[in-house]
Amino acid sequence: MSENILKFTPCFEDIMPDEYKELVASGPYGKDLGVSQLGSYKELLEEHPLCAGCGLALSLRLILASLPNPADTVIVGSTGCSALAFPQVALHNIHSLFGNQNAVASGLKRALKLRYPDKTKDVVVVAGDGATADIGLDMVMQSWFRGENITTIMLDNEAYANTGGQESGMSQQGAVLNMAPKGKNFPKISLPEIAREAGCAYVAVTSPAQPKRLEKMVRRAILAAREVGPTYVQIFAPCPTNYKFKPQETISLIKKREKEGTHKTREYISPQAQEFLAMVEEAKKDE
Repeated sequence: MSENILKFTPCFEDIMPDEYKELVASGPYGKDLGVSQLGSYKELLEEHPLCAGCGLALSLRLILASLPNPADTVIVGSTGCSALAFPQVALHNIHSLFGNQNAVASGLKRALKLRYPDKTKDVVVVAGDGATADIGLDMVMQSWFRGENITTIMLDNEAYANTGGQESGMSQQGAVLNMAPKGKNFPKISLPEIAREAGCAYVAVTSPAQPKRLEKMVRRAILAAREVGPTYVQIFAPCPTNYKFKPQETISLIKKREKEGTHKTREYISPQAQEFLAMVEEAKKDE
């Protein structure tokens, strides 16, 4: 996308909505802004219809603030709670069928490379745990096997949250949910380790409890996907509605899980990705 399409045709400027005028004047396009500057510029997501205290909504806000180049980024989403927020995101995004988001993203990335051979276009998948680790696992893994240059971000709320709270493969063993009254029978899927073995050049597990850490991991994943290969970020985004905790307790719950060891922040970087990221990060310091 060219930043020129954000500018007004002079004869129409006076009839444009005030919100759009504000996006053009003080949005993140063409500027080096990030999580540290939140509150000082017009964000790509300001309002959403998701539940109070939703870890997914907070994570999505931080993801959008972490994009290294939003003007040339397309997000591919899937059916789930996040799909309810994407119509209000001021960024190119595609809603795919449940589970086929990585297939759509693969084709889109290849098409953009053909259409814009001299520009970098970032394609980022953002989907829940059901679409990523259950229903869509085959297409997710096949995109990794093929070495597609896309980033996959899972919003892991450990349930099928928007359809009544069924257990997912990412739910903790023993978790009791609305449609899992006896508790889940098997452990949480180790998708970060699967991603590493499937060929992802960069893999990270994080949460919105540490915004700057989340930003660093999302940026690293997107940058590495440009040149090295597929990347994966898993973000723990608890759901107060289905797990029955107070909306204001989301961050404290994440920290509790980190302390207990049931949520562990970690990062895997392949040697090739490590070399590439070191070069990029060093160049950034010199700017």
